[in-house]
Amino acid sequence: MAKILGAVALGLGFILLNLTGFSYGALQVGFYRRKCGRSDVEAIVRRVVAAHFVKDRTITPALLRMQFHDCFVRGCDASILLDGSNSEKTSGTNSNVRGFQLIDIIKAALEKACPGVVSCADIIVLATRDAVNMAGGERYIVPTGRRDGFISLSDNVDIPPPEISVTDAIAFFAQKGLNTLDMVHLFGAHTVGVTHCSFILDRLFDLQGQRGGKPDPTMDPRLSAVLKRRCPLKASVDSPVNLDQNLRSANIVDNSFYKEILIKRGILQIDQELALDRRTRPIVVGLANGTTFPAQFGSAMIKMGSIGVLTGRQGEIRKSCRAVNPHSHRVKSTHRTTTIN
Repeated sequence: MAKILGAVALGLGFILLNLTGFSYGALQVGFYRRKCGRSDVEAIVRRVVAAHFVKDRTITPALLRMQFHDCFVRGCDASILLDGSNSEKTSGTNSNVRGFQLIDIIKAALEKACPGVVSCADIIVLATRDAVNMAGGERYIVPTGRRDGFISLSDNVDIPPPEISVTDAIAFFAQKGLNTLDMVHLFGAHTVGVTHCSFILDRLFDLQGQRGGKPDPTMDPRLSAVLKRRCPLKASVDSPVNLDQNLRSANIVDNSFYKEILIKRGILQIDQELALDRRTRPIVVGLANGTTFPAQFGSAMIKMGSIGVLTGRQGEIRKSCRAVNPHSHRVKSTHRTTTIN
């Protein structure tokens, strides 16, 4: 653990500190420099995340999922953090998203240092970056300057299911301004974290009756046999299953995920299809056999973190990440869910 935290202190991205002021679209590297008195905004975020990571390394996939689910719904505006009877949090798709309390702790620390300065949207991307670095990934540079949004509605949540086809996945990512290369890099987030048995039962037991009752032939038969024992039909517990089946690497951000799907050990259908489809397989092979994944994953995360960002008067800086500021004249509360007329 000491080595891991040492890597945090030495993070690869520190060699790029001279990029402060570099613009990325509407965002800017070093946006908060000299805006929080004598405090370093990114250092505060990193310190809080590190304290949590020591106790719970699963915070890395949790924050990766949170950022993905935030940015792919109305853009990276922290809408996923808002409470409400019909907010994005209440969507079944977001039922397994977690890490909200950590974001609250970071926000409280920043509000103490410099009230009303740092947006919740920026906290999500900064905290995710630091958690990735602590789990072995590269400390990529995060441009900041996002504002927080006013709208959070469960009906807006449209995250693709794990059985989505490669064709549909490419189209979905393209709608967000991300190309096929970006998509394959971002699926590398599955190098950490878990899914649950309920999402893979059809691959194991042919619930749709399309394979004569046999397991999915694109899965290694030895793996499907193991998973059948872990995920029996009509089980009382929906057990977790590592997305990266290399158990020595299941909690490390590296290219192991790509190596596993090349030998038919992908867990989710879309993961395995990436290694089979002619459009994505060459990318998977390159990532599995090369050393470029850390940098490419970081670049893809930066690009995803720029989807639909709000800046200036388009948004606000929330006092609490769970609620829109009550003084905002543009907002009304409907059944405790924040919306705009």
